[in-house]
Amino acid sequence: MKVVALKEGNFSANKEKEFVFLEESSKGIKMSIQPFLVMTKTENILLDAGLGWFENDQPKIVVNLSEHGVTPSQIDKILLSHLHKDHISGLVNTSAEEWTLNFPDAEIYIQQREYEFALSKKGSLSFDFEILDFIIKNAEIIWMNEDSGSISNEITFQVTGGHSPFHQVFWIKNEEEIYFYGADNLPQSAYLKYHLAYKTDFDGKTAKDQRTEWEILAKKEHWKVLLYHDLEKSILEF
Repeated sequence: MKVVALKEGNFSANKEKEFVFLEESSKGIKMSIQPFLVMTKTENILLDAGLGWFENDQPKIVVNLSEHGVTPSQIDKILLSHLHKDHISGLVNTSAEEWTLNFPDAEIYIQQREYEFALSKKGSLSFDFEILDFIIKNAEIIWMNEDSGSISNEITFQVTGGHSPFHQVFWIKNEEEIYFYGADNLPQSAYLKYHLAYKTDFDGKTAKDQRTEWEILAKKEHWKVLLYHDLEKSILEF
């Protein structure tokens, strides 16, 4: 098994949830955007899908995949932690008047209750409802309804809440390694250094308490933690 970051870049996000390259603006919250590609013996899997950034008129996530010898048609599954626009917009190529899916052959795993919550927040700047609607209408959706379970022999999930009401996290395991993707409940390594409840979370205290539990298990079981928003690193090894 191999896991690699597909980094789109470092950005700043303002109160209107607009993202610009960090080199161009120092205002707002600073973060990277980096989905992850998981290559197992039988499948290629994406953990979230990025901001939908473009490089030379090509979706950046597709450019990044090509650097690892993977084409969009070779992506089998896409696991979404939640539905904020910086995690799903890379699923859609919006460069032309007629939009297309970047990964038309992939199954997209979405937590049903998180989708219902998103629909209740029309007008929220955290979501891109046009892109979300396009995904739901055109992609092959696997609706997830359980609080925890298995997606395959190697991948398990748990609905945690925290950053959003039905935010979910994933473990990818084989006989030798344990990768953990905490998404926006553990987006940067600094979240383990400073034990804080963040106001940007739906339930900051729950997310804070989970990080404490995960850190204990990570040290005990030698996890490799995947950091979606960390500016300097993509994988934190214990």
